[in-house]
Amino acid sequence: MKKSIYVLEDEAVLRELFTYLLSQDGFQVSAYPNATTFHAALGQHDLPDMMLLDVCLPDGNGADICKELKSHKQTKDIPILIMSATDDLLSIKIESSADDHLEKPFDIDTFKEKTRKLASMTVRL
Repeated sequence: MKKSIYVLEDEAVLRELFTYLLSQDGFQVSAYPNATTFHAALGQHDLPDMMLLDVCLPDGNGADICKELKSHKQTKDIPILIMSATDDLLSIKIESSADDHLEKPFDIDTFKEKTRKLASMTVRL
């Protein structure tokens, strides 16, 4: 069974790139353009094996979403990779309790390495 990844990215080109790269690596990808559709999906579908969250969103903040997810029993163990072009991403990662971070612009090999590592951390019972 394929591992699933939720991608929350408001930029369509990046959302499509992430979807393509992750699909090529054998993941089942569900991608969302904003916090509203992302939250709706969490309530309607099975939880993913990993999440990739952009910090700057038109209707929310990926760091806040990460912090919220990490505070709930059902989602606290799902690995989260947080990403942004901000200079202070490491501090944001620590404050939000994300498992890892990715600075934009990013190297594709680094992206793949980080997503593979985090996705392998998830064990479903």
